[in-house]
Amino acid sequence: MILRARLVATMDGPVIEDGAVEVKGNRVTAVGRWSELRGSNPNRALDLGERALLPGLINAHSHLDYTCLRGAIPRPHSFTAWIGAINECKASLSPGDYVRSIEAGLDEAAEFGTTSLANFTAIPELASRTAPAPLRTWWFAEMIYVRAPVSPVAEYETLRRMSGPLTHLGLAPHAPFTASAQLYRDAVAVAAKRDLLLSTHLAESRDEMQMFRDRSGPLFDLMQQLGRPVDDCGRQTPLTLMLQHGLLDERWIVAHVNELAAGDCELLASAPRFHIVHCPRSHAYFGHTPFAFEKLRALGFKISLGTDSLASNDDLSLLAELRRFRHAHPSVPAHELLGMVTINPAAALRQADSLGKIRRGFLADLIAVPCGSGCDASDALEKIVAFSGKVPWRMIDGVVHA
Repeated sequence: MILRARLVATMDGPVIEDGAVEVKGNRVTAVGRWSELRGSNPNRALDLGERALLPGLINAHSHLDYTCLRGAIPRPHSFTAWIGAINECKASLSPGDYVRSIEAGLDEAAEFGTTSLANFTAIPELASRTAPAPLRTWWFAEMIYVRAPVSPVAEYETLRRMSGPLTHLGLAPHAPFTASAQLYRDAVAVAAKRDLLLSTHLAESRDEMQMFRDRSGPLFDLMQQLGRPVDDCGRQTPLTLMLQHGLLDERWIVAHVNELAAGDCELLASAPRFHIVHCPRSHAYFGHTPFAFEKLRALGFKISLGTDSLASNDDLSLLAELRRFRHAHPSVPAHELLGMVTINPAAALRQADSLGKIRRGFLADLIAVPCGSGCDASDALEKIVAFSGKVPWRMIDGVVHA
């Protein structure tokens, strides 16, 4: 099949006007101008018209368990208050509610142009009951160790019941305040043995910073009340704690990193370059400290974007996340913005050689958005970033979903 579009934004070089992409099976086999490629297979050409064709978007952090909680929790006065509110909401959900929530989230993400997604699930035994995902999905077993031990091996074995060509697995100790250092070490060992991805939340809120650095605050009080040992609190920041234990390296996908002290930035200068995921609209919902994008970028960290959960967001649109991010960081060019939902998350998911670009040999995960007859290569990426609404055409693993 040959796809023709007014513009092809490959994320691998200049935008191609009147461009074309050849797809065989589930791989891209050629990229160029329509005039160059149309002769190779004229009977199997699909003209996408006045649209911009680009790599499918990659959501590096989501919680589809909570799709059904959209709008259920008004903006809280603290992160700890939100934890209480979401736990109260979850108490009323049935196993069927969770399954429907995950399925609805997968469908919605796909409709907004996401073709690959990293999803934290706290209930892997239910996730395996969902219908086959309509997009390439990395399922991370979210592990919390506060009252009772949790086994990364058991969590992996539960997730392993899931199958399908678009299914991938990972482990995710939830956060330093809910997962022990030993759980992190165990997760690393299991992931290394089974070649799994690793992810976690870190330095997400002021409450977390206050808990670890100051040994005080609402999160400290809640964790102490729940019986979590607090002997690791009162001496260092969450980031410092993780780095000093040697728990993070280049394999990790780390969500948030919102709260950084001056010493953290100095420590990051010599730290492993783990992958960082920022969730702009969830960040705004909580009113977190401004995200230190410029500092982290200057230190060489690659930033991806995610939607987080609909318990703190409006929808699962990554393009809406781009626009919110630009509101806070207006000088970031469109190509770099789009790289946060294509190139960077592909690298985080260890797919830099197969996803995030339109290049020969890469997987045929593509989307097309309207760009208008007056659009040309000079403003194509800006038009893409500005697009809102559902994405009208997408291809996942070489299969068209229009």
